[in-house]
Amino acid sequence: MDRFFVIAGSIVMFIGVGAGAFGAHGLSNYFLNYPDLEGTYNTAVHYQMIHGIALFLAAWVAVRYNASFANWAGYLFILGIFLFSGSLYLLVLTRTSWLGAVTPLGGLAFLAGWLLIALAAWRS
Repeated sequence: MDRFFVIAGSIVMFIGVGAGAFGAHGLSNYFLNYPDLEGTYNTAVHYQMIHGIALFLAAWVAVRYNASFANWAGYLFILGIFLFSGSLYLLVLTRTSWLGAVTPLGGLAFLAGWLLIALAAWRS
């Protein structure tokens, strides 16, 4: 699984860098019309990048400590990226406000993942 999370983390980071560049350059005119959405978009990129790095941490913890907890943490980080960042990207691009209700579910997945990383180290 550690290899899977390194690959997934690399892909998440690649997409995150592209999304950041797209937001800064490709959406600059869009944000002139909807300036309140630029911060939301940047938050999506920020959390995606942090949790892309977290996937590398999950891979390392799986090898170093408890693989079971670390594997679940990695899956939760991936789920969180889709739910949290994905819902914010869609909210910004479609201006569909109900998607904001999905975002906290991604946040809960992130929190659970970080808790499992801590448990993996503690229980080793």
